[in-house]
Amino acid sequence: MIYRNLYMCKILPFVDSPFVKIITGIRRCGKSTILKLIQEKLLERNILPEQILFYRFDSLELEHIRTASDMYREIKAHLFPSAKTYLLLDEVQEVENWEKAVNSLMADFDVDIFVTGSNSRMLSSEISTYLTGRYVSFKIFPLTFSEYLNFRRAYSATEDIKAEFTRFIRYGGFPAIHTHDFTLDEAYTIVRDIYNSTIFTDIVKRNQIRKIDQLERIVKYILDNIGQTFSASSISKYIKSQSRTLDTETIYSYLDKLEKAFIIYRCHRFDIKGKAFLKTQEKFYIADPALKYSVLGYNPNSIATMIENIVFIELSARGYTVHVGKLDDFEIDFIATKPNHKIYIQVTYSINSPVTEEREYNNLLKIKDNYPKFVLRMDDFANSNYKGIYTMHIANFLLSDFF
Repeated sequence: MIYRNLYMCKILPFVDSPFVKIITGIRRCGKSTILKLIQEKLLERNILPEQILFYRFDSLELEHIRTASDMYREIKAHLFPSAKTYLLLDEVQEVENWEKAVNSLMADFDVDIFVTGSNSRMLSSEISTYLTGRYVSFKIFPLTFSEYLNFRRAYSATEDIKAEFTRFIRYGGFPAIHTHDFTLDEAYTIVRDIYNSTIFTDIVKRNQIRKIDQLERIVKYILDNIGQTFSASSISKYIKSQSRTLDTETIYSYLDKLEKAFIIYRCHRFDIKGKAFLKTQEKFYIADPALKYSVLGYNPNSIATMIENIVFIELSARGYTVHVGKLDDFEIDFIATKPNHKIYIQVTYSINSPVTEEREYNNLLKIKDNYPKFVLRMDDFANSNYKGIYTMHIANFLLSDFF
């Protein structure tokens, strides 16, 4: 297993704390591996193997455990009698009302609980009801670029950083496709299976959706318009152009379900001058580039938006809250914030004209504060700093400690 320090350094400080550790993310992004890494760390701390119970609730072996009562009885019967038991509960959303069982186990026994799940029902109002103030959540993403390089070095041969970044754009970051030297067709076959199982299990089946073709049309529209400002009316017009009708309320409902399955992420706009969040014209990004290419096929013209998508996911994985910036009639690709820290970012494939250069740099120069500002690009360039704005190749930025 490849150690995923980005997440482990966030989770491990909560071992033995009185909180349920809830680990969420899209299917096959590595949540089960995170649990196994936690198990290894517990053993390194001289926790006895008998003190650790690992359950995979999507396994046929545990098909008989489908209710909170089933879970409670099963786990109670196997608790370690004379010391704390560590419960590692994988894909726990397969158990109906699992949060009731977890709440009871925490109240009744000396346990430390880690759970994973593939949809954001893991953070629903029901959990807030039963686990109020008693859980912390961690969102896991597919591999970042640096994690991808770790996998490549472990399982294959690597090229120079820029060539690897070009490969990363096409292959994406689902861990399973980087444990072997798969061809693109083979990799996209794996990712299509992830996509299909997420759509039909986490969305269609769970929400009893009947008009599957409507949902798929919306997904394809979003995949084809990553990083574009969004409105429900634009999707409605697209659906109508295909001789279908779909009201805006249904569109928003489908978008909500896609977010809850971690296929897409919403990026709201922030008015820098007015210091207010805007309720319209948000953008959507996807969990991984390969989701788009496995469904719609690869298109070299999409690279510009896909590198923007990669930067958004990187920032999110590092714990930033990310917004699109609005400054008068200008746009800043990303404002990324943490407590007491902020960065501004423009992302471009290349700067091949004075007009493009003026747009990318001048928008940032209009922001009158001293937080770091970046222009990220993929082409060759000479200068690394322009009036206090850092200019970096995207691959180097993703591997840096600048943020």
